[in-house]
Amino acid sequence: MNTRTRTRSVAMMAALVLAPGVLAGAAVPALVASPAWAAAVTEWEFDQAEEDRLYVHYLAKYDPRALVRTAAWNALTGTSVPAKVDRFLNSGMKFAVDRSQQLSARNADFARRILATHTVQFAPEVHAAAQYALSSGAVALETFARTGYAAAIQRDRTAREASGEQAAALHRDDRVFVARLRDSAPGPQVRAAAGWALRAEATDADVVEFYAHDWAAAAALDLQTQQLQCNNADMVWRASVKILLPAALAAHEAAVKAEGDAKALARDTALRAWQKVTAEAYPAKSNWDSAAEVAEQQAANWQTVALAAAEAVDNPNWDAIGSSAQTAAEQWELDRANAAKQAAYWTALYDMALKGELAMQP
Repeated sequence: MNTRTRTRSVAMMAALVLAPGVLAGAAVPALVASPAWAAAVTEWEFDQAEEDRLYVHYLAKYDPRALVRTAAWNALTGTSVPAKVDRFLNSGMKFAVDRSQQLSARNADFARRILATHTVQFAPEVHAAAQYALSSGAVALETFARTGYAAAIQRDRTAREASGEQAAALHRDDRVFVARLRDSAPGPQVRAAAGWALRAEATDADVVEFYAHDWAAAAALDLQTQQLQCNNADMVWRASVKILLPAALAAHEAAVKAEGDAKALARDTALRAWQKVTAEAYPAKSNWDSAAEVAEQQAANWQTVALAAAEAVDNPNWDAIGSSAQTAAEQWELDRANAAKQAAYWTALYDMALKGELAMQP
């Protein structure tokens, strides 16, 4: 890379890491329901079954765990889909989540993530070992997770050191940028990986390894962590609301119809029922709002990385991250859209419960 191009790339990277609007948590507009949705809520026409189906479809496509994706797809196929979706959310998802924590399933998910983030061009030994493990059963997957991955990492590292091409292409600016990531990257796993590459005893090979695959692997883990945390928490909230919302609607209807001395008690019962819905919906909507904001920051971050990598045309280290940066940007943008949809659902439910509370106030 010539001096002018390098200066422009470094300036872009500095802006990426230090700009408060990208990495310091700039405020974003609050997510609210659409006017049409709000009108439906006002009339108590909340189609919970359709919302559940859409959420299960999201899990079927994007949950990081293969067993959860499969179970969700099974709930959406064949006959009696509403009943199967309801059963999946009541018990099937928890069963799939629990099974995903078993060793063989965790090993398979690990190998898939490694395969996606360690490319043939920059980590051929690791890529081949992950492919072999995924096609060879539980024993091979366990071996890969325990020792095979580390051994393949070392083989790739030895080959890179023997070639010397990537180490020779390292510039001081590349190290400076890794230091900025260590201090200010939006994802904790990326910050940790950058810190490891610059630890006291680190060598050029560690920085090369960071660019070759550790950066992308850490970014994928940041995304997966957010998805798992959101999906696992939502599983609990949604199961609770599936019980609380019908109870609140029934109590509200009973209060509207009550007369005489029974009316005050019925209104109090409905008020407390709506308060229970509110207590579940508020943390859920806040959680998804935060997830959407993080994803928006991450998508902007990775889009800028992709642009900078495209400028560093003669640097094999930037070539390595450039091959995955655009993919990362697209994945985070997709996660932002999914989080925004879930936030809108919980916001609408929260607004509905607040209206219910207000209507039942003495």
